[in-house]
Amino acid sequence: MEILKLNAISPLVGDILTADNYSVSDSAAAPIAILVRSANMHEYALPESVIAVARAGAGVNNIPLDKMLDMGVCVFNTPGANANAVKELVIGALIIASRKIVRGINWVQSLGGEDVAKAVEKGKKAFVGREILGKTLGIVGLGAIGRLVSDAALSLGMNVVGYDPYLSPALAQKLDGRVKTVSDLDALYAASDYITLHVPSTPQTKGCINKDSIAKMKDGAVIINCARGDLFIDDDVIEAVKSGKLDRVVTDLPNNKLIGVEGIITIPHLGASTPEAEDNCAVMAAKELKDYIEQGVVVNSVNFPCLNPGAKPAGKVRITALVKADALPAALKVVSGESKTATRGEYAYIVADGEDCSAALEKVKGVIKVRVIK
Repeated sequence: MEILKLNAISPLVGDILTADNYSVSDSAAAPIAILVRSANMHEYALPESVIAVARAGAGVNNIPLDKMLDMGVCVFNTPGANANAVKELVIGALIIASRKIVRGINWVQSLGGEDVAKAVEKGKKAFVGREILGKTLGIVGLGAIGRLVSDAALSLGMNVVGYDPYLSPALAQKLDGRVKTVSDLDALYAASDYITLHVPSTPQTKGCINKDSIAKMKDGAVIINCARGDLFIDDDVIEAVKSGKLDRVVTDLPNNKLIGVEGIITIPHLGASTPEAEDNCAVMAAKELKDYIEQGVVVNSVNFPCLNPGAKPAGKVRITALVKADALPAALKVVSGESKTATRGEYAYIVADGEDCSAALEKVKGVIKVRVIK
């Protein structure tokens, strides 16, 4: 079975998608699945043979999820696989925002031809910073990255306030007991010396850092954005930095407006740019594709209902189907053997182990995609 790479992918995928069953290349003619990192798939002519796409990373803005869903193509991402890499960059951002290190380094590089040691001792007072010990870090989003950041910040002697409206009781129990969670973002803004963002880009979060939210923050607060660029209303952020309302902004998502602004430190999207993170993401993506292709397992999908039906029983045919949720009762009537289902919004996913009923299932109105796994 052919797997198409739209970007360079860690060779460790070969340990999962082994050569006895799979051929992974950037030139597959009739791929069953696609591995992608940053390639823009919105205008991509998807081969009809494709049943799944796996993004080696968390963000899926480069993939047309609704279009894939309508075609019955399952899209996966790899949440948490690059969490440590991003966490380390956030800690670095805390330090460089506090100690004026970037400005200081640039200044030292301009001292050629002088007595550098003497000039440094005379000029270093221009780069006096502050320590993060005892300061309060507000973490917006307590997913895999946010939780790692909270642990690291606590170990550095910071106080931590967290906000996440989707935090489940099980995940809340994984937080260090010293983390204060709040149900109101305004409370986090008011309490925080530093604010770090760890949320996806959604209609609810786009532009969440704007003049109104900034007004609720402490004077001289620092914002770190290693999540998504469109969380900022750029003009409002720039104005807040220029006025002194915000002391510093560090973003891993630079754009034309943000570069070259005094007080805004722009990093060239390095959050997941480590070989360890790239390997972790690639391996997770490969496992997701393998489990879906061979067993119909849907884990970490961003458009399909998630369902892990377990291993396919020996000697039986496994049927999987993506259907409209209102068609689920009719679809189940023609399914033979034991079945499991999951729903997500207006869609449902069926996995049934028994005889091959694919022909009958495909005739049911509202059935989008049927697969037979033998």
